[in-house]
Amino acid sequence: MREPRTGHAALVDRSHWLLTASERGNPGTVLDDRHEGDQAWSTGNLVRPLVHGASYFPALHDAVEATRPGDLVLFTDWQGDADERLTGEPGSEVVEVFGRADERGVDVRGLVWRSHLDQTGFFASENRHLGEQLQRRGAEVLLDMRVRTGGSHHQKFVVIRHRDDPSRDVAFVGGMDLAHNRRDDADHGGDPQPQPLTKEYGAHPPWHDVQVEIRGPAVYDVETVFRERWEDPTPLSRSPIRRVADFLRREDTSPDELPERWPPPPDAGPHTVQLLRTYPHVRRGRDYPFANGGERSVARGYTKAIGRAERMVYVEDQYFWGHGVAEPFESALRAHPELRLVVVIPLVPDVAGLNRVPQVLGRERALKRLMRVAPGRVAAYGLENHAGTPVYVHAKVCVIDDTWASTGSDNFNRRSWTHDSELTAVVLDPDHARDLRLTLAAEHLDRLGTVADRGLHEVMADCLEPAGMYDAFAASAADLEAWHVGGRVGDRPPGRLRPIPLPPLSRLTRAWAKVPLDVLHDPDGRPRRLRGIGRY
Repeated sequence: MREPRTGHAALVDRSHWLLTASERGNPGTVLDDRHEGDQAWSTGNLVRPLVHGASYFPALHDAVEATRPGDLVLFTDWQGDADERLTGEPGSEVVEVFGRADERGVDVRGLVWRSHLDQTGFFASENRHLGEQLQRRGAEVLLDMRVRTGGSHHQKFVVIRHRDDPSRDVAFVGGMDLAHNRRDDADHGGDPQPQPLTKEYGAHPPWHDVQVEIRGPAVYDVETVFRERWEDPTPLSRSPIRRVADFLRREDTSPDELPERWPPPPDAGPHTVQLLRTYPHVRRGRDYPFANGGERSVARGYTKAIGRAERMVYVEDQYFWGHGVAEPFESALRAHPELRLVVVIPLVPDVAGLNRVPQVLGRERALKRLMRVAPGRVAAYGLENHAGTPVYVHAKVCVIDDTWASTGSDNFNRRSWTHDSELTAVVLDPDHARDLRLTLAAEHLDRLGTVADRGLHEVMADCLEPAGMYDAFAASAADLEAWHVGGRVGDRPPGRLRPIPLPPLSRLTRAWAKVPLDVLHDPDGRPRRLRGIGRY
């Protein structure tokens, strides 16, 4: 039974929706130590969604520019481009904004994933150059390769603490790297500083992404995530070759001690926030000291919340792959005949050739399975802009029954749930969850233009109830698809949604694609004892 609502606030037992400290399953972390009893969340926060890089980057720019001597800026990154302009103006480049902060007396620290080699399609040079350029400006930015073999540090967050005014403290958590392609907006013309994807996405790939701005005590929790990684005594890389290269380049490989911690910032709003993480089981004797055996609270947190879903789960994700990811939804769909699932993912995977086939198989494993379980109650869509170019959905958002909403770096796949480092921020608040869902839906239905004049709830009145949104998406996608199939004759229907194609795969294709999918694209980072029983 759902909790009753009083006005716009739900009377929610937090422990019904959120993981307790014991359910997190990681006794090695200090993340929950400041909370009472078995509590593993912070109250008194104010969380604001920042949809698209054109919203997030200027907010980050202004927050860093406002720092003063004695303040602290901490950031992590999976991919970084030093020259990415946060506002589009000269002087707003990542390296300039963070470099100026350190030069005026702000303590700037960063952990950037030490990427796989450029020759493998990654961005080792860009990440190294970001670190080197910031080091020359006085900041301490380290290349961190303390990961499972073939894995990455995928967390993307920034923490800003103010020595003399903690009420201004802020953290940004989500899916956006400080990199090219991210500074797009709701029109989806792409970042003026592009980075190529596959040919379908054109010269300026449209990019859909979400970050959240957090104020209040949860900022302290995000800082804890950084400090645990920074203070890990494990060498930044175990590779002798990379250690020699670091020595020759005079790279900083020894983290300086962080300054003394300040108390949590004061309450800032009504939101309850829980941080969920993934850390893999690395190897016996080499696990993280703050996550011995790994942490899989992302998988556990989603599983618990999805298990309470009765009306709608709305997902925006880069992948949505695999049997393991489908299982929690399958159970919920079987238990609740009114439950609907809407998934928004990229129309086209961002890899080409034979490398694309395993990803198509991964989609099929999850989506077709769920569509068989709940016909007419599971829908998957991609996005395109008004020019007909696919929009790359990089957002990692999940909204459950307008109560529980997550925004983070983790995708719905086994890699994110077990293998790479991830961080997501869950907000337990009906107003936040509902308005996030409606705001995203307004964009996809081409209604944002009238929201400013008439208000979100009036414009989206037919979508206030989840069943209405499910039907509105279906109708909009059907109209746009029919227009495409009919040769694009006449005016283009409003909306950006198109059904996800799930082409049939032969038995032979499935057989060979399964190997790269399970080994390379979607590996398992759990201890062996958990793999066999399918638990996290």
